[in-house]
Amino acid sequence: MTWEERWHPLREEWVIVAAHRQNRPWSGETLALPAADLPDYVEDCYLCPRNRRVSGQTNPDYEQIFVFDNDHPSVAPHAPENLSAVPEIYQVRPAKGVARVVCYSPRHHLTLTELAPAEIENLLRVWQAQYVELGARPEVEHVLIFENKGEAVGVSNPHPHCQIYANNFVFKTIETEVRASREYHARTGKILFQEIIRAEQADGRRIIAENETAIAFLPFFARYAYEVFVAPKKSHPSIDGLSDEEIAGFAEVLKKVLVKFDNLWRMPFPYVMPLHQAPTDGGDYGAFHFHIEFHPPLRKPNLLKYLAGPEIGGGNFLSDTSAEEKAAELRALPDVHYKAEAG
Repeated sequence: MTWEERWHPLREEWVIVAAHRQNRPWSGETLALPAADLPDYVEDCYLCPRNRRVSGQTNPDYEQIFVFDNDHPSVAPHAPENLSAVPEIYQVRPAKGVARVVCYSPRHHLTLTELAPAEIENLLRVWQAQYVELGARPEVEHVLIFENKGEAVGVSNPHPHCQIYANNFVFKTIETEVRASREYHARTGKILFQEIIRAEQADGRRIIAENETAIAFLPFFARYAYEVFVAPKKSHPSIDGLSDEEIAGFAEVLKKVLVKFDNLWRMPFPYVMPLHQAPTDGGDYGAFHFHIEFHPPLRKPNLLKYLAGPEIGGGNFLSDTSAEEKAAELRALPDVHYKAEAG
């Protein structure tokens, strides 16, 4: 039984680990399992090739990756200037930036998990290009690339895609990680994330996949049951710094993690997947280490990790599971997707 508090050095907060709570009696809401397999093309899907989107524009007959400006953006280059009048204690400004959608494939039924390694490598290069292009804009201070996958996280369209928010501010989580990494480096002369990697390698129990250039692990301080970090072994402030060799190694490890997720309960595994990258405001981010984090909402096949009193009210996570136990589950799973096995 694990019943302790663990320090999250990147977020600078405590995580309460009470693994004995995982199998407590539950009479609340449960989730239905995903529906049957999806078709290759859906006539009314606004992300499928040749279809008309809500903006009235028609998608091209794309064959690989398709990037376009979001039709319902959260930020825009020409956000309205007619702002609310507020007291001095408050602040308000236009929501300027760029919001984009990146379709991974023209095939509606595929997920990132089911893309071929070469297709994942191609996607990583698109992410590199988008980070560089958008980050070069003077009004953009941070480029957040993320995927929300599955109805469990509120996704209404299963067509394989992610989103990009290029904002005129740095998202709070990245701001905290930047400060923690910078202060650690100033104090010790070491890269914080490198020390995390070394600690995980020394322990070994929480490593999910690894090759010469990349590593995936369920961190000691995980907040979600199946939270996994995927990172290059060499420190880069952003994905833009990865070489061709590192792109290939990263894609290989990422693919293994995604396959294990699906194999866990033999279903498309839901998650929120953000890319943690340095801001693009011209600062010095040599102590920052690019990585991807997976935040899966399920702690059992049909049971969400609900955010309640400790998380929303108190601001610290209470984890119902042990990182070591959940990592062991993932490590034991095959690297071949269950659908391929069935075929």
